[in-house]
Parts: sequence; C-alpha cells; structure tokens
Amino acid sequence: MTERAAPATREHANRVLWPLFAAGFVTAFGSHGVAANLGAGPGDLGDHLFTLGILLALYDGAEIVLKPVFGALADRIGLRPVLLGGLAAFTLASGAFVVVADPALLGVARFAQGASAAAFSPAAGALIARVGPPRRSGRAFGSYGAWKSLGYTAGPLLGGALVAFGGYPWLFSVLAALAVLVLAWAALAVPAPDPLPRSRQTLADLARRLTDRGFLPPTIALASSAAALSCAVGFLPVVGLHAGLSPVVTGAVVSVLALTAAASQPLVGRLRDGGRLRDRTALTTGTLVTAAGLVLPAPLPGLAGLLGAALLVGIGTGLITPVGFAVLAANSPPERLGQTMGSAELGREAGEAGGPLLAGAVAALAGLAAAFLALGALLAATAAGAAATPVSRETEVPREGPDEQ
Repeated sequence: MTERAAPATREHANRVLWPLFAAGFVTAFGSHGVAANLGAGPGDLGDHLFTLGILLALYDGAEIVLKPVFGALADRIGLRPVLLGGLAAFTLASGAFVVVADPALLGVARFAQGASAAAFSPAAGALIARVGPPRRSGRAFGSYGAWKSLGYTAGPLLGGALVAFGGYPWLFSVLAALAVLVLAWAALAVPAPDPLPRSRQTLADLARRLTDRGFLPPTIALASSAAALSCAVGFLPVVGLHAGLSPVVTGAVVSVLALTAAASQPLVGRLRDGGRLRDRTALTTGTLVTAAGLVLPAPLPGLAGLLGAALLVGIGTGLITPVGFAVLAANSPPERLGQTMGSAELGREAGEAGGPLLAGAVAALAGLAAAFLALGALLAATAAGAAATPVSRETEVPREGPDEQ
C-alpha cells in the first residue's frame, strides 16, 4: 500500500492536485496539438509522408525510451524536482523553436518536448498518489485522466487555429507560455514529499515486481485502452469517409469519444473510492466495453455505428484509466512509485503505438472491418488478465469523512 503525504483539508488537496492535473493537460495538448497539424504548416509535410511519420513518432518515441528512466530518477532524487525540471525543459524546448524559427529543426523540438514530457508526466502521476488525500486516489486519477483527455481534444482544434493564424511559431509560443505557467503554479503549490528509505533492487527484483499481479493486469488494461483510443481516433474518421460522411461529421464523432472519456473518468473515480465499483469489475468491464466499441463499426459502418463505437470506447477508457492508475499506486512500494508509474506509462505508449500498427497491417490485408474485428478480439482476450487484478483494500473502506474529502 502506498504511503501518502496527505493534505489535511479538501481545499489544501485541491491546491496541490490542480497543478498536477494541469501538467497532464500540457503533455496531452503538446502531443496532439503539434501532431494533428504537422501537415498544415510550411514545408508541405503533407506531401512527404515518410518525413511526416518520423515527426509523428518522435514525441512518443522519446517518451517510450525515457519514461522508465525518469521514473527511476524521480525515486532517487525526488518527484518534485523531476516534475519541475521536466516542465522547465518543455518550456525551453518550445521557446527555443520559436527563437530559432527554422522548420528544419521541428523534429529536434518535437523530440525535446517528448523527452521533457517523459520526465514530468510520470512524476505528476506519482505525486498524485503520494500527496493526494487518502482513499481518494480513484477520483484524483479520474480528474487527471479527464484533463489529459481535454488536452487531447483541444490540441488539434486550438493547435490548428494557431498554425493557420501564424504558423508553427505561434503554436510553440502558446505551448511555452502554458508550460511556464504550470511550472510556476507547481513550484508554488506542490510540496516535496518526505524522502522514503530505499532498499537495494536487483534486476530480478525489478522483473518480479513488473510481472506481479499488482502491476501487470492494470498495465495491460491501460495499454489496451490506449490502443483502442488511438485506433478509434485514427481510423473511425476513415470508416466514416468510406461510408459517405463528411469530415465535419467524422470530426464530431472523435470529439464525442474524447468528451465521453473525459466526462466519465471523475465519476468512475468517485464510484471506486466510495466502494461502489470494484477494481476487477471496472478493469474487466472496461476492457470488454472497449472491445465491443471497436467491433461495432464492422457490422454498422454508418453514423449510428460510429457514434456507438465512440461512446463505448470512451466509456471503456473512462472505466480503465482512473482505476488502473489507482491500482498501480495502491500496490507499488512507496519508494519505487516513480519507477512504477514510468513503467506503466511505457505500457500505455506501447499500446498507443502498437494498436494502430496492428490495425493498419490487418487493414492492408483484409480491410478496415477486419482490422476492427481483430483488434476488438485481441482486447477482449485481455479481459481475463484484468480479472486477475488483486483486490485493493482502499476500495473496501467506508466513505471517508468530510475532513478527507
């Protein structure tokens, strides 16, 4: 069970947690705000698909490689320094591109942003577990996931408007300003948890912990939801266009998905913390609902099928995300919390990258309907693993008193 440095009042808790939620918004907005508009700026990237693919992969690639590294570093030197350092680096990476104003360095700036996010994203998640109020981890992670979903939603829309108005420098200027504001907010509001004693860890110890039931089932569930979300965002518009729907309609479908995921996560967190939703139930049901959402466009490729898929994937993601992170926090050794969150985020990134690759490969061979069916079947198979999630005592306690809310 994770030890916490819990604030005494709800107001204090909000002051501590809100800048951490804002950090989640920064990484989501930065990732999708740039990615969705790489073909819209100068340089005709839309006509150079290989270059575009590399630029799309740089941000996530940096996160995949570096998140476990920065997670382990956070356990060694402290979560707060890594959070603040990552936000500062994100500010510098974004601001430097504005100053240099050379589109040829867009890839360097994007990699630097991803590396910075690899530092502050898992640190923010670990800090939510350490400094958040006791028995409210589901709500805290639900709000964190909701703000990331809002970043994923707002990024393409606001990023597109900024690029259309002033090119990439305007977008990167806003990202730099946003990051420096969150940095200042976090520096003022987020405390440094007391250091925890650290026992020596061998590679065998690490392997045992990362294959433990407290880590592997929730991480697989998180990876599955990330794969489904990424595929839905990328391929549902294509299904809609093939069915004769306009880009405006297909874009609205993606917005429904993102908003459903954002709205459902805080509610799921509250149900989990109040003992009305079991961890196993949430992860298993979320996985099956997400799989059903992916399967739906095969028999119903029209608007009804797309909206149903968007709602189901959004609800499934909302069930999995807050509960998955709360389970990880509850079952992680406190002194290894940063490493746990970094490794779990790596699993999510792998799902986010691997899902579209698998779906694209199947679609190239047998069509999009077969791709959705294959990915849905694969996700449904992982539900058995979610059912093996250990029961957390945090979900069995009665509702906390007013002083802890």
